[in-house]
Amino acid sequence: MSRKILVVTHGGRHEAVVGLREAVPELRSAGFEVLLDDHALADDLGTPTFELDHARSSLRGTELVMVLGGDGTILRAAEITHGTPVPLLGVNLGHVGFLAESEREDLREAVRRVAAHDYVVEERGVLDVTVHRPGTDEPVRDWALNEATIEKNERTRMIEVAIEVDGRPLSSFGCDGVVMATATGSTAHAFSAGGPVMWPDVDAKLLVPLSAHALFARPLVVGPRSQFAVEVATRSGAEGVLITDGRRRTELPVGSRVEVRTGAVPLRFARLNQAPFTDRLVSKFSLPVVGWRGALDRPDVDTGKR
Repeated sequence: MSRKILVVTHGGRHEAVVGLREAVPELRSAGFEVLLDDHALADDLGTPTFELDHARSSLRGTELVMVLGGDGTILRAAEITHGTPVPLLGVNLGHVGFLAESEREDLREAVRRVAAHDYVVEERGVLDVTVHRPGTDEPVRDWALNEATIEKNERTRMIEVAIEVDGRPLSSFGCDGVVMATATGSTAHAFSAGGPVMWPDVDAKLLVPLSAHALFARPLVVGPRSQFAVEVATRSGAEGVLITDGRRRTELPVGSRVEVRTGAVPLRFARLNQAPFTDRLVSKFSLPVVGWRGALDRPDVDTGKR
């Protein structure tokens, strides 16, 4: 019986199409039935298409989702696998590609490893997001792998927010917005806003104010059972907007409340490389490590170990 794999790519990028034309024959040769999410490319390559409108049933029996692209394409693929046990494997065709596991030049090796089941599955926590808006009884429910960001909806005006942690008020201030991120998302928008880098195995959530006009407006890190809530204060002269993973948008009128907690079902990633996260940081950000000598293990040096 053939094994089934879904390939998600950015059909508008030349590098992605070239990579796809290389990957599909390799996957077929390895015994996979290949499905594509891009109907035009599927017709061109003679492969079945994945029906996004019936994602859960279409994923049934799928072993893995291979993503050819950058972090944006991986986040789009995550919308397909969220809530399922199917893991994602990212092959970076973008710039930084922090969520990707493999690089373009290693594509054939990645296919070989997948065919041999030579990978491990790692779980990454997500955020569950609930939005309560005035005049609406039914809340909006969303989720995020990287971050849920509340931003001002008018470029020239600040948004006034009130911050709550675990049901207790913490602070209120005017700002450009607030980022609430997972450990995975700490190297995305939250990082650009001055938040700390959290290692992926840290089971925590992060809140980073954006250009806040307040003395106490520092990044906050809370545990997995804690909950953030951000309200668009009634005194706010501007409305807000919630953007999850840079992809989904929810309008936030004055008086709206956004609650963020740890998601019940993590997202799954296929990992080929078991190198420490420190190495990934150094590689992706081209960090200078010149001068590092490692642990002093010579007998003539007192390392302080006892």
